[in-house]
Amino acid sequence: MTAADLTLLHTSPVHVPVFDALRDRHHPEAVLRHLVVPELLDRARAHGPSSVAPALLDLLAGAGPGPVLVTCSTIGATAEAQAPALGAPVLRVDRPMAAAAVRTGPRIAVLAALASTLAPTAELLAEEAGGRPASVVTHLVAGAWDSFEAGDTARYLTQVAEAADAVTGADVIVLAQASMAGAAELATTGTPVLASPRPGLAAALALSSGP
Repeated sequence: MTAADLTLLHTSPVHVPVFDALRDRHHPEAVLRHLVVPELLDRARAHGPSSVAPALLDLLAGAGPGPVLVTCSTIGATAEAQAPALGAPVLRVDRPMAAAAVRTGPRIAVLAALASTLAPTAELLAEEAGGRPASVVTHLVAGAWDSFEAGDTARYLTQVAEAADAVTGADVIVLAQASMAGAAELATTGTPVLASPRPGLAAALALSSGP
């Protein structure tokens, strides 16, 4: 393993160019290995995130040494739970974003295009709050997942940005899915809008590089 060598586990191929672009822009020395396994999300949606635990352990055990960054928020907690058995760090991509959100303010709005992402994200925010006051309000962006599945990324991001602009009474807005990141730049709200890919990749590469 090199000083900055990282495996990324995705449930959609759309994430690969996003993280490669972030690597090229901010971490040009890093080596990224991508695993794309869409059926993990399908199974988690149908049977619950814990149903993918055995498959995750097999996949991650075969990924080679070193840390793993999991870019699917729905299965992130289940993936992190495999770290002791793997003997290597496993980081869900939205954890650094969640930590930043609870530092920003107690009133947190969560936007997701997929209902299965809402509960895991709310649970993560509560975990990162660590007993500090945190009021989490979740919003499912109607029709956005249909646009995503149809490959209409521009419409998908526009729908998410419009939903962010409609949020009121929040100190910070969290985009629960990594695929939403581009909407942060489209939103015109004065409320901070946080996305997970950039801080998630930075944190995972810091684990990869070691002390």
